[in-house]
Amino acid sequence: MEWVPDSVDVGLPSAARLYDYLLGGGHNFAADRALAEKFLLAQPNARTIARLNRAFLRRAVLHLVDHGVRQFLDLGSGIPTVGNVHEIARKAAPESRVVYVDYEAVAVAHSRMLLKDDPLATILQEDMTDPDAVLAAADATGLLDFAEPIGVLTVGVFHFVPPDKDPKGVVAAYRDAVAPGSGLALSQFTSDLQPAEMAGIVEVMKKSSDPMYPRTHAEITELFEGFDIVPPGVVPLPLWRPEEGAVEDGDPGHAGIFAGVGHKK
Repeated sequence: MEWVPDSVDVGLPSAARLYDYLLGGGHNFAADRALAEKFLLAQPNARTIARLNRAFLRRAVLHLVDHGVRQFLDLGSGIPTVGNVHEIARKAAPESRVVYVDYEAVAVAHSRMLLKDDPLATILQEDMTDPDAVLAAADATGLLDFAEPIGVLTVGVFHFVPPDKDPKGVVAAYRDAVAPGSGLALSQFTSDLQPAEMAGIVEVMKKSSDPMYPRTHAEITELFEGFDIVPPGVVPLPLWRPEEGAVEDGDPGHAGIFAGVGHKK
């Protein structure tokens, strides 16, 4: 426990540590695991959904690399696990640069340990719903050139942005800050696909530091305003450009999350 930042209340579960647990990670505490088990009761497919969301991140990053993006701003990046953005991008383009952003202290502490010897990646402890602060801090790192395309990633995190934070305005602020040719990859929980399970998840997450706000397909699609959404559009996770030969479990609608990628006009 000596690595745990002093500011962390280990008795208050967080979404980042819950997600880490669902992915099989070890950077979580008893309170996170207890809440995760309740999450699994509400949504028995939660581990599969976490895996599908991570797989979407990989496909989205590689898509953006294929379209010339060599720098990424990963908002709400969470606790580092295998298959981070810099690892994915650099297998295709070794010069890729990444600025991770999270406000959760454990996620930031582990990211700093992981990236301490990496000159092309860093982590910022900022709240993604404050775009001005995030963009200023990201610019100060010197890793991102805002005159060139940037891949903005909000994968599996925007359902934690409450309506009073103006979700559409938050995305628009990042869109307006990046150059034409930049990309947005976004995924978030919805009540459209499995309303009963989603209602249970919302109740469970009220007991954490990160309550959840599922959105409709129309609301998620609106977040891409100013971007050309690439085919197949905003769809359940496993339906977004699955890799050839990939076999997913069961009904795609059980993924519970819509995902999409857009390019700035």
